[in-house]
Amino acid sequence: MPNVPATSALPRRDQIRKEAARLFAARGFLGVGVDEIGKAVGISGPGLYRHFAGKDAMLADLLIGISERLLEEGRRRAGGGAGGEIDADGSGNGNGDGSGSEGAAAALDALIGGHVEFALDDRDLITLHDRELLNLKEEDRRTVRRLQRGYVELWVDVVRRAYPPLADPGAEPVARAAVHAVFGLINSTPHSLGPNLAQGERVGLQRDDMASLLRRLAHGAFSAAADAAASARG
Repeated sequence: MPNVPATSALPRRDQIRKEAARLFAARGFLGVGVDEIGKAVGISGPGLYRHFAGKDAMLADLLIGISERLLEEGRRRAGGGAGGEIDADGSGNGNGDGSGSEGAAAALDALIGGHVEFALDDRDLITLHDRELLNLKEEDRRTVRRLQRGYVELWVDVVRRAYPPLADPGAEPVARAAVHAVFGLINSTPHSLGPNLAQGERVGLQRDDMASLLRRLAHGAFSAAADAAASARG
């Protein structure tokens, strides 16, 4: 019997996803072979081709999948908090009883919480999302970029509703810059959440403490952006 890892309780395709993400994140897409991924899930390298057309297909599945998941979950969270419907491009129509700044603030908090959970629970995917996009085929890269744009627009819309100074047309670039800055802040988690003692990392914050800190820092960044926009208006 092959020595199948503990992840064998997962469906085989999900096992492959999990191990491919781990190996790609640790050594880079170009540094990992199909045989290594197969060994990690207890099957031969050629056996992987029953599930994926090849290594390129695995990377596309991971990056498109996480981009779709972020956008879909973001729409759900924003729609539930903001009161208005969220359009396909990520923007909202502002209708509904909770569409004012109070409802938008709840939606923003939900968005932040969702992205923090992703960053803490899917560190390998965060690494791939940041590092391996250029290794996708052109068509897959365009798909990921389209999904990413939708996710950014969703956040920009909610942030501008939550902070009235950012709703001014001239403040839109400030809101957009703040969203990207917050993504960078939260996505830095793989570099700050430890420990990986085998690689000499120091013991980091516990998960709940890190989650709380990231949420507070994200809200602080948006508050600072709103203050900057208000000051610019004089």
